[in-house]
Amino acid sequence: MSSIPTVEFAVIGGSGTLSSNFPLGAGDEDVEVLEDNLIFETPYGTSPAFRLFRVGDKKVLNCKMHGWRAEVSRADASRQVFWVFREAGVKRIISEGGVGSINPLLDPRDFVIPDDYLDMSERKGVGLEGKYLLIMRDALCHEMRKKLIEKTKEHFDGRVFTRGIYAVTEGRHFESPAEIAMLKGHADIVGQSICPEVYLAREIGACYAGLYFIVNYGEGLVKSWSHQELQDIFYDDAPMISRIILDTIRSLEPMGTCECKDLRKETLLKGIYNK
Repeated sequence: MSSIPTVEFAVIGGSGTLSSNFPLGAGDEDVEVLEDNLIFETPYGTSPAFRLFRVGDKKVLNCKMHGWRAEVSRADASRQVFWVFREAGVKRIISEGGVGSINPLLDPRDFVIPDDYLDMSERKGVGLEGKYLLIMRDALCHEMRKKLIEKTKEHFDGRVFTRGIYAVTEGRHFESPAEIAMLKGHADIVGQSICPEVYLAREIGACYAGLYFIVNYGEGLVKSWSHQELQDIFYDDAPMISRIILDTIRSLEPMGTCECKDLRKETLLKGIYNK
């Protein structure tokens, strides 16, 4: 097993960068892979493979597709990823992914940088040791969101939505038309990844924000989506998404002036969690 490096930045890769060999697909000269296929033993099982790279003088840990693997539950995969981040000392986490639209005004190839979430998954209780009271106000760091919005607009001349609500469903299937109809009016986009990541980021005291690309209309909304269009988006736009994320990291300091780290308090249920 590998030794966990000391790193302040992390990227949780989703479907948006999967086809671009992130971060190399961006083709940036100041990007270098330092180590690859790093696997760590965690209290929750063997971790997914991580890549350690640098952008400029900043070191970054990256895993693919949220650490999901066929033989591991998604809950355990999230625990493994965030345990590694905590041990590495990560302070800033950027996540990305493709999502479906719930708001009928949103079209494929629109970007959304959400400012809130609605958790409809079965992973609400996923955490590490449970030592903290997690205050989920401003769960998505406003400072990181501001930088993601700025860099997305620099690299993309389409529509960029600077706020929105991300509804999280369990998966692994897409949602039914009735589920989309139920969520309509309560959320703008739908996907399967932002929870429990927002909880775990808060638990380890890290800032977290996400960049999401609309890849399909929700079922029963506007029109049926095509698998070919989905494939084209994944392969054609991955380098651009990579460049947005790398530029965002370049623009961020390791420690923010936001209040993210102050929204984690010691639990009052000490007899249960702090034995």
